[in-house]
Amino acid sequence: MAAPAPRRPGFSRRAQWGLFWGYVFLVAGSLIAAGMLALATFDPSTFGALRLAVSEVTAPLSTGVAMAGSAINSTPAVVSDYFLVRTRNEELRKEIDDMHALIVRARAISVENRRLKRLMRTYDQTVDPVATARLVSSSASSTRRYAILNAGFRQGVHAGQPVRGPDGLIGRILEAGPDTARVLLLGDPESIVPVRRTRDGLPAIASGRGDGLLEIKAANLADGSFKEGDLLVTSGTGGIYGPNIPVATVMSRTRDTVLAKPLEIPDSFDYALVQKAYLPAAAAPEPKSDQKP
Repeated sequence: MAAPAPRRPGFSRRAQWGLFWGYVFLVAGSLIAAGMLALATFDPSTFGALRLAVSEVTAPLSTGVAMAGSAINSTPAVVSDYFLVRTRNEELRKEIDDMHALIVRARAISVENRRLKRLMRTYDQTVDPVATARLVSSSASSTRRYAILNAGFRQGVHAGQPVRGPDGLIGRILEAGPDTARVLLLGDPESIVPVRRTRDGLPAIASGRGDGLLEIKAANLADGSFKEGDLLVTSGTGGIYGPNIPVATVMSRTRDTVLAKPLEIPDSFDYALVQKAYLPAAAAPEPKSDQKP
């Protein structure tokens, strides 16, 4: 069977009108081009004015097309800059996090350095230092208040020696091993420290309560006029603690008791200074022999 003949444009009315208008536009364009060529040849001034008018009319459209083209051309650069800026932001955030970690470490080191400097000044001012050691643990959540010191009798630490920090008294050595010792803290119920009030020298007794605070009792029961903020220091009585070691400040006064807060909190620092006992117990005298040599 033979293939059907190709359809002519006249088969469709739409195709006919399209072909017709195409010829019309082609002829009109040719006539306009010929007229413009003739006008430019024989009357250049009029052609220049017409060209300027056409430019004024088509300027907004040209501007819009130029802006669209510029936006399209700059799209790859904008996308590249977006990802570049995003990557740079991530790098800067990482640098900020790293710097924050360094700042935190620097602050911690600065605090530790200040504590060590205060402790070294205390060590230099103390005439009988024994050892400087680290408090490795403390029983802050128990009614019994102890701390472990990483120094023992090999370092010269013995029971009965006072332990202090940069700002004041911590307690005393309860028992000592070869390289560790147990410290009885001021807040322990068995801790009793003779103190005096700095503003007038009033003697008193500071005893632990088991909750981290001290109970102050004046030696002269008739004089109990403690005020908030009164500073208490060791009096030197008793032979263990030397005089003028800061101990606590008065917090409040009730009807029967005076509460004070120790100046040194074992959980807040690392190192402590062990001192010799102020008046060590004298050795018992040897009995005299009645036999004559």
